[in-house]
Amino acid sequence: MQFFSLFDLLSYTAKEKDITVEEMFSFFHSKKIKKASILELQQTSYIPDDVVFREAICEFLDMNDLEINIAMGHIPQKFRKSYFDNVKKIASILSSEVQTSDFNLPCFFETDLGRLYNGDCLDVMRSLPKECVDLIFADPPFNLGKTYDPGINDNASMSQYLSWTFEWLDECTRILKPGGQIYIYNLPKWCIYIASHLQETLTFWDWIAVDMKYSLPIQSRLYPAHYALVSFVKGTRAHTFNNQRIPLQTCRHCGGEIKDYGGYKAKMNPLGVNVSDVWTDIYPVRHKSSKNRKYNELSVKLLNRIISMSSNEGDTIFDPFGGSGTTYAVAQLLNRKWIGCELGDCEIIRNRLQHLSRDKEQLNKAQEEAKYLFPPKVEELRKQNGFWICSDFSKTSEDFENERMVLNINANSNK
Repeated sequence: MQFFSLFDLLSYTAKEKDITVEEMFSFFHSKKIKKASILELQQTSYIPDDVVFREAICEFLDMNDLEINIAMGHIPQKFRKSYFDNVKKIASILSSEVQTSDFNLPCFFETDLGRLYNGDCLDVMRSLPKECVDLIFADPPFNLGKTYDPGINDNASMSQYLSWTFEWLDECTRILKPGGQIYIYNLPKWCIYIASHLQETLTFWDWIAVDMKYSLPIQSRLYPAHYALVSFVKGTRAHTFNNQRIPLQTCRHCGGEIKDYGGYKAKMNPLGVNVSDVWTDIYPVRHKSSKNRKYNELSVKLLNRIISMSSNEGDTIFDPFGGSGTTYAVAQLLNRKWIGCELGDCEIIRNRLQHLSRDKEQLNKAQEEAKYLFPPKVEELRKQNGFWICSDFSKTSEDFENERMVLNINANSNK
């Protein structure tokens, strides 16, 4: 296991020495270091600068400063030349047999386009051939201590969580085709580490902020109002990018635009504005009538945008954390092949894929909303309140209407 927090390294050493955690706290208490100071190290990679604290840590671990840094994966700048000069020697020490798998998990459920496995995503990925999927979307547990189905650990230490995360990320990288994209949906706190790890082998594409204003305020912190959706490409550029458009943001009461486009009104595309890297139109699935399970669930609209933007019909989508099955449902409706796995209850996913009418309705709604700068109801409200509408600028209205007809044809072909 790689150590990402000093607390995890201390706990691991205590276990190796057959010392209880309370005895570890007693040791530091004898050095006049409070228990709270040790506990503060649980969710950070910070190594204290205080001389007394640092000396106590070195004594307990029986390590010097350099050894502690190396144990936590840090190579101080002044030692990096020596490190790189000895890469071959270090590699020979660390080398081991390449892990292979003859694991053969039976398919839990299959459609004309996809396969669902009820098991650990690492087992499933290790059984897949190299470079076999075009797009990966992953929404892993956030390690917030929530209760999920048996076998799912959402309360790991920082080092356990990140070591596990890096393990499945490496497998995702292996099975991703050149030019394929991977999207990881998580808390910004974890996406910092995820992005740092992925940039070692992939090319950064974008960091998307998905606006979600329903978290509780945290004392002494800014109010959390977004999730991170970080994306990387295998190779130098993505093989697919289908531009996505959304309606202009308007006031729901008067229909006036939130952002003033001034003299650019005549140049606005009646099919909508380009999607940016801040998504404010994705809403949490809260109501029981819209949910397929009691736990958190991602919206059809979110997965429709990702899959439509970064894949084409016939491409293969992989999601290692099935959850309620939103990725598979949208992939199925958009005529994409898919591979999925879920460690928990797969019956929920199977039932959903056998009854896709509600998902089809939500998908059609999302696609319909994405074909207008001002949806019909908003346009009517703007007329009533004297705001400009697209028909006020008639230069290419016929061309835009033809484009909209093409969008309608494409949408109907997916039904």
